[in-house]
Amino acid sequence: MRVTFTVNGTLQEADDVWEGESLLYVLRERMGLPGSKNACEQGECGSCTVYLDDVPVCSCLVAAGQVQDRDVRTVEGLASGDDLDPVQEAFIEAGAVQCGFCTPGLIVATHELLRRDDDPSDAEIREALAGNLCRCTGYEMIIDAVRLAATRARTGVRQ
Repeated sequence: MRVTFTVNGTLQEADDVWEGESLLYVLRERMGLPGSKNACEQGECGSCTVYLDDVPVCSCLVAAGQVQDRDVRTVEGLASGDDLDPVQEAFIEAGAVQCGFCTPGLIVATHELLRRDDDPSDAEIREALAGNLCRCTGYEMIIDAVRLAATRARTGVRQ
């Protein structure tokens, strides 16, 4: 089947899509967008999180056919050209990027949190990131990155 949908603001088509093919597979293998990571394939780790019609979803659980005529925004789509999103900048600056496998999902989850609340408490940060697993850190640098991004969102000050 052919699937036509918007990815990061650009209309895209994927041909010969198998009925059970995941959105994650289409993004990574057919669209050349490797940001979303394939880790658990069960929606448990959050590494493949993308926006689908402005709602965060685990792309490993979304059948590609379900995105027909819909809008997908990946971690790559948060940046504006060469300018990183403030959340992406904060993750780099705070050292919250280690192996990088969980980072795309954590960035999308943080981006969504800060769209709703630019001054989240530590408990709210932890709850917002609860669906994302990191195998490298104790999460402190990740939480530091969220705090930094939140401060920048409130003050409008970037790097």
